[in-house]
Order: sequence, then C-alpha cells, then structure tokens
Amino acid sequence: MESRPNAIIYWTLLAYKEWSFYIAASEKGLSYVGSQQKPFEEMRDWISRRFPESELVQDDEIMVPFLQELIEYLQGKLQVFSIPFDYRGTPFQLAVWKALCEIPYGQTWSYSDIATHIQKPAAVRAVGTAIGANPILITVPCHRVIGKNGTLTGYRGGLEMKTRLLNLESGKIAQEL
Repeated sequence: MESRPNAIIYWTLLAYKEWSFYIAASEKGLSYVGSQQKPFEEMRDWISRRFPESELVQDDEIMVPFLQELIEYLQGKLQVFSIPFDYRGTPFQLAVWKALCEIPYGQTWSYSDIATHIQKPAAVRAVGTAIGANPILITVPCHRVIGKNGTLTGYRGGLEMKTRLLNLESGKIAQEL
C-alpha cells in the first residue's frame, strides 16, 4: 500500500510597485497573505504551524488567480474578492474573520463593533486576539478595524501597511508614515 503524499501548499511572492509580500494557497483556496517586506520565513513558519505535514511548493502559475485579484485590489480596481479562502482557526476565530469580510470597502469598524456583530459584546479583547491571528491580510480585511476612539491600532503587517491600505480604500494617495 502506497503512502499518501502530504498536502501541498503553493506559494509565490507578490511584487507589485512598492508592495512585496508572500502569499500561499492550498488546493481549497488562499491560506496566507504575508506582511509587507517580511522574509520568506514568516510564511514558512506560519504554514508549518497551521498545515503540519504539508509540503511548501513555489508555483507562480497556480498562484496567478490570487495574484490577479490582489493586484487589482492594490490598483484600486477591486473592492470584493471572489477567490476562495482556506483558513483554519477556532470557531470563534472563524466567526470573527467572517465578520471582517462583512466590513464594507472603504469603511472601518471598531473591535466592539465586531464583538457586537458576532453577538459576543463582552468579548472585545478576544476579538482583538482573533483579528491578530488572521492569516489572510488584505483579503480578510482586518486593516478595516480601528480603536473605538477612531485611532489606528495594531496590525500584523505594521501600521504603515494598515495606513496605506486604508488610504487606498478611501481614495487618498498613500502617505508614508
């Protein structure tokens, strides 16, 4: 009896204008969008924790549909993603990530807005933790979450990346911090 091969996670580097980050996908969909200008190891380590026993394979051709939509978004031409996702988390994390996808393009919600939306109004801190664990930056738009007082809060990709994404969505020219 032959042993079954490990699952394959495909990856590529998105390099478009000043944007540069790694992305990865399983056969089911986009699994990871990395932080701006971070090393390959950030993605590799994340994949090894979330998809144990998987093989990480660079395949630029398979990744084209994901690259196309992300680049269209970065060009300001795409507001809603149609690519499939394959994210793995707890039921609570999945509920938070689903709520993030319901924040309209160009708008922001607070952590308490998300907690209320998922019918867990007392879970604001847990919502923040789940948002911090979001594996698919940009496409699961955690950059649209701000503090209750309107201030920018933490972002895995860094506050500069968050600011640039919010400026892109508001139609402003991206300002460097």
